[in-house]
Amino acid sequence: MNLVPLLVNLGGTALAVAVTMGLTMAYALRTRTHSIVDVVWGLGFVVIAATSFVLSGVQGEGVTGRRVLVLALTALWGLRLGTYIFRRNHGKGEDPRYAALLRRNKGPVLPFVLRYIYFSQGWIMWLVSLPVQVAMYQNVSLGVLTWIGAALFAVGFLFESVGDWQLSRFKADPANQGKVMDRGLWGWTRHPNYFGDSVVWWSLFLIACSHWTGLLTVIAPAFMTHLLLNRSGKALLERQMSRRRGPEYTTYLQHTSGFFPRPPKKSPTT
Repeated sequence: MNLVPLLVNLGGTALAVAVTMGLTMAYALRTRTHSIVDVVWGLGFVVIAATSFVLSGVQGEGVTGRRVLVLALTALWGLRLGTYIFRRNHGKGEDPRYAALLRRNKGPVLPFVLRYIYFSQGWIMWLVSLPVQVAMYQNVSLGVLTWIGAALFAVGFLFESVGDWQLSRFKADPANQGKVMDRGLWGWTRHPNYFGDSVVWWSLFLIACSHWTGLLTVIAPAFMTHLLLNRSGKALLERQMSRRRGPEYTTYLQHTSGFFPRPPKKSPTT
């Protein structure tokens, strides 16, 4: 692997993220709906993958098969996620999370949202995408790790997409109003979508590990998993659900795995 072309790519993708988040912020300020950034989250990774694909091709770096595979997998994940969140949020106005965040602001809106929403999500997006970027520049043939990673991607993608589909169907039924979703994959893990998301990024890391340089990007899936478990994912959602659903959700917590799928327990944990 040639370091200089990769460094050029890292700068190019950083610029692409800055433009993407800047345009998103401009739209959000005009419409006063900052939750649009959740839709752009998945699409931003597609922008990074496409930018890396084009730059690596122009520079004559990487193996075409791996470049196409990584672009296709990232686009599949990002486009599905962006479409799902757009449909879920369409017509509902501002997300309560962002409304609560904005209430903390005591000064001008622009620097506040730039710091706490768009810059913070933009640099995380760029960091998590490192396996995708590095894989585009690896000049080694597709090997066993590449195909194991692709198979692992399929597992994660199915967990995430099927989990989201099951939840959307559950919420669409008025008879389930106020109830806790504990069916299908949600009976095996409290967060099939977060588990699947984590697996997707570990799978892309594994593909990047076809060359030793991929090992240097382990911070990406590790940090993403940390966010899903301890920050904006599992921990935050479970605090909110415990307040809203009370005893029913407490029972669900006792019977169902917090992250890694397993059959539901027949009796509460002690």
